Amino acid sequence: MVNKFFNAAGLFLIPALAVAHHGFAVFDRTSPITLEGTVTEFHFTNPHCIIDFEVKDDKGHLQKWQAELTSPLHLKGWTATSLEPGNRIKATGYRAKSGALYLWITRLISSNGIELNTNGSNLIPDVP
Repeated sequence: MVNKFFNAAGLFLIPALAVAHHGFAVFDRTSPITLEGTVTEFHFTNPHCIIDFEVKDDKGHLQKWQAELTSPLHLKGWTATSLEPGNRIKATGYRAKSGALYLWITRLISSNGIELNTNGSNLIPDVP
């Protein structure tokens, strides 16, 4: 009977542990932002894909941003060349609370207006 209790309790803990692994607490989930910029590098690697891109601020100065996606396994149809240096993108997501130029992407649109499918894997779950 005790083993059944611990097995059942473990099933309820798995989602919480998965969220804890990702550390979504570092992102400001109250204020999504949208940035338009030019890709400088795309890292199609585990555990998360990373996009380096440049964005012009309000004064016209270039800012170097980094954005995070889910793992390559969840980005169905993506390859290491899905984004290449020089590609223009429009990225929506949650900025790091620290003020760092770092974004968790929830939506990504290429310069030709096509939305690049993140398969919902990049949405941060609502966790208290």
